[in-house]
Amino acid sequence: MIHSLFIINNAGDVFMEKHWKSVINRSICDYFFEVQSKAATPEDVPPVISTPHHYLINIYRSQLHLVAVVTTEVPPLFVIEFLHRVMDTFEDYFGDSSEATIKEQYVVVYELLDEMLDNGFPLAMEANILKELIKPSNILRTIANTMTGKSNVSGTLPTGQLSNIPWRRTGVKYTNNEAYFDIIEEVDAIVDKSGSTVAAEIQGRVDATVKLSGMPDLTLTFMNPRLLDDLSFHPCVRFKRWEAERVISFVPPDGSFRLMSYHIGTQNLVAIPVYLRHNISFREGSGGRFDVSVGPKQTMGKTVENVSLEVPFPKSVLNVTLTPNVGKYTFDPVNKIMVWEIGRIDPTKLPNIRGSISLQSGAPIPESNPTISVNFTINQMAISGLKVNRLDMYGEKYKPFKGVKYITKAGKFQVRT
Repeated sequence: MIHSLFIINNAGDVFMEKHWKSVINRSICDYFFEVQSKAATPEDVPPVISTPHHYLINIYRSQLHLVAVVTTEVPPLFVIEFLHRVMDTFEDYFGDSSEATIKEQYVVVYELLDEMLDNGFPLAMEANILKELIKPSNILRTIANTMTGKSNVSGTLPTGQLSNIPWRRTGVKYTNNEAYFDIIEEVDAIVDKSGSTVAAEIQGRVDATVKLSGMPDLTLTFMNPRLLDDLSFHPCVRFKRWEAERVISFVPPDGSFRLMSYHIGTQNLVAIPVYLRHNISFREGSGGRFDVSVGPKQTMGKTVENVSLEVPFPKSVLNVTLTPNVGKYTFDPVNKIMVWEIGRIDPTKLPNIRGSISLQSGAPIPESNPTISVNFTINQMAISGLKVNRLDMYGEKYKPFKGVKYITKAGKFQVRT
């Protein structure tokens, strides 16, 4: 499936390449560079680029482009998911997936890529299995390997690879058995001038950290599973039981993993927990005025945290002079973007920012006001109303699970002014 992988930095340097089948010359990346030069931002590069004899499938993450080369038609999302798994693995092993870290860990990176793909097809993708195959590097292990000439690769095959549950290693033992589940939701909404929601959807996921001895068999049920749409499960989930009973039954991997992801569309009512009042105006000869206030609503008593506003002003704006009563703001005179970092909203002192807008001399008045993007986080609250009913564990005598943590994040809550 995947012949080669090229890792490219923002400067356009191919600083790492890996081949699983025949070696493909890095000149193939010229097609990628040609398309990249026409994109406004790195994120705007098309994920699939067709060439006369190959397809280039790429992602942009951690200021790096990962470009996979395939010679036959494959599901693009399959390759894109694999590339994201590669970056997730690097972050799990090294703490981050930056260019400097990858260069520092060249040997381990090549060893991981060798195990993750076999002749171009995904093989070992679970973190706990990979860590049995390739020990995470540290100073002592690096020194020992340098002195003895050994590598981080284990000489024995993980026991899980020989069973019908390849995502979990056997013989797991813990003194304290624990299970944590985080329900994380991101809101993507558009709100009009009057405050009414034009469109809203939620992207959610359930991340788990399971540290249980033996071979546990878990079931997880929701109070309102009909909310969920476009579900994507970890391979450990028994899909037929979900289809029949709406019960998530699974033998979990050991450690951290993503149990499922889901989508909640506009057919369900999505209540935006933050409101925004604004007064933005432009006048010929006098610049303009900017006055914006933010406040919480429908938060069930929860605190709205990590609030920030981003306003892309028109190109005719020269500068802004604003005074916030909470937090601080920055203005980029090149990109014309103002970012207001608010932090936590105190209901007794609602955040407000106001001031003047300076226009370039002789510039026409902007035809429309800018769109305001609001980001926020609410802990211990799922904006969709999704609730866990119960979690049952079968196998050894486990203690009750630690509980479920709900987190709501707004990715693109936009207000049309």
